[in-house]
Amino acid sequence: METDERAAVVEEVVESIERSAEMYGLSRSAGRVYGVLHFAGEPLSIPELVERTGYAKSTISTVTRRLTRLGLIRRRSSGGGGKRVQFAAETELWFILQEVFQQYVHREISASQRTFDRALTRLQSLDDEDTEVEEARVEELRETYSTLETLLNASMEYSPSELADAIEQYDG
Repeated sequence: METDERAAVVEEVVESIERSAEMYGLSRSAGRVYGVLHFAGEPLSIPELVERTGYAKSTISTVTRRLTRLGLIRRRSSGGGGKRVQFAAETELWFILQEVFQQYVHREISASQRTFDRALTRLQSLDDEDTEVEEARVEELRETYSTLETLLNASMEYSPSELADAIEQYDG
């Protein structure tokens, strides 16, 4: 593959990562920085990220802090005892998904379940006999979220191959 064509393919993938980042509540710049780091093949410093993305140093600093906090990139000291900080992409997709589930999805499920529990308690305390429909709908939501939580817990506890094996055994 020619160098220009290879660069075009990489750019297409990085743009896709930008769109995905935006869909999941991150900025397009976060997606671009992650994509650039993913394809870099080695850790990059903030000045190198500025050069490769065209973003301002302040943008790179903000984005790298956020991506580090999310576990999408790792912060490293440069070799040779230098003080320059470098960043590398976390390329293990399963690890990234587990981190996102743990930090965001699990927290949202727990908050929703607490809301459902409070709603059921309030509906059941009313002197209104016509709350059966609402109670049933809230209970249905609670059960769905409980099942989702069980699936997410399993996905955090087991590797992809272990989950695939379990599904195969179940289907078999």
